[in-house]
Parts: sequence; structure tokens; C-alpha cells
Amino acid sequence: MFSFYALISRMKNISRWALMRNSYIENVQEHSHMVAVLAHALAVIGRDIYGKSIDPDRCATAALFHDASEILTGDMPTPIKYHNKEIIRAYKELEHQASKKLLSTLPSQLHSSYKPLLCEVDDEVEKYIKAADKLSAYIKCLEELKTGNNEFLLAANQTKEKLISYKMQEVDYFMEHCIPAFELTLDELNFSVE
Repeated sequence: MFSFYALISRMKNISRWALMRNSYIENVQEHSHMVAVLAHALAVIGRDIYGKSIDPDRCATAALFHDASEILTGDMPTPIKYHNKEIIRAYKELEHQASKKLLSTLPSQLHSSYKPLLCEVDDEVEKYIKAADKLSAYIKCLEELKTGNNEFLLAANQTKEKLISYKMQEVDYFMEHCIPAFELTLDELNFSVE
């Protein structure tokens, strides 16, 4: 019996933003889907607008599994996870060990396909996933602020600053051309079917 996919399905049971008052509780499965959508978008922008050699499908697939280790570790709140270098290093090692444990729940014939997604993500792909992860957090903050939840005001400002600090053309493009739509109501999005 191989339990990998049953474990992956449990991502929906892990809540994010645990220390914050949320108008909507986001789980890791929802977050991973959004990060995959955003990583794909950033890579498409990079490839099609800026002529970069990046595979959007690879970015999206790796993004789906970027937080899979949290099935075993849980989601550690950002203020704790990044409190100091020792905690960061220890948590990275814990995530690595959890990823290896997850890999071991697959048949050995599948390891070569999943190892690059769980344990050895390419640096270029990782850059897009990291940016998409931060964009997803920023979008969550905007959605919470839209409901009047000022608990996310500081997080929104800090996350936006971090996104700007990446100095990625794809992120800047997305922030300018796509993020404003997240601040609109459904009626304001003005989509129509012809």
C-alpha cells in the first residue's frame, strides 16, 4: 500500500495564517492551487513577454507540491519560522526530512518523477514558486482587507515590500496589470459572455 496521495489529500486539513483573525480560513491545499496558478502565470509572463527560457508547466507542477511537507510538519507561523537563522535552518531541515518521508510513501518506480518536485526543485523554478507564494500571501491580505479585516494591514504592506524587493520583471508586471483586479467586486470585474 502506498499512502502518498492519501497524505496529499490531507493538505486541506492544514489551516494557514493560524495566528491571525481570518474572515475566511485558507487551507494549504487551496493555497497550493493558487501558488501553482500564479507560478504558471509568472512563468508565462517571463517566457512570452520577456523572452525568458522557463517552463510554465514545470513551475505549476512543482508549486502544487511546494508545501507538501506541511502534511507532516504543520504550517508554522511566519513570525516564528523566520525569527532567526537557527530556526530557519532547523525548519528547512525538518521540511527536507518530511519531503523525503513523503517520497518514501510512493512506489520506487515513481521516485524519479516526484523527487524533483518534493526534494530537489531547480533553482530557477524555485524562484518563480517563491514569488508566486508571496503573491498568494499578498492576495490573501488584499481579500481580508476588502472585508474590513485590518488584522492583515501590516502583513499586506510587508508582503508588498518583499515582492518589490525581488526585482523580478514578471512580478512587477503582475503587480501592475493583474493585482488591481483582486481589489474589485465581482460586478466591477465586468466580465460578460457573448
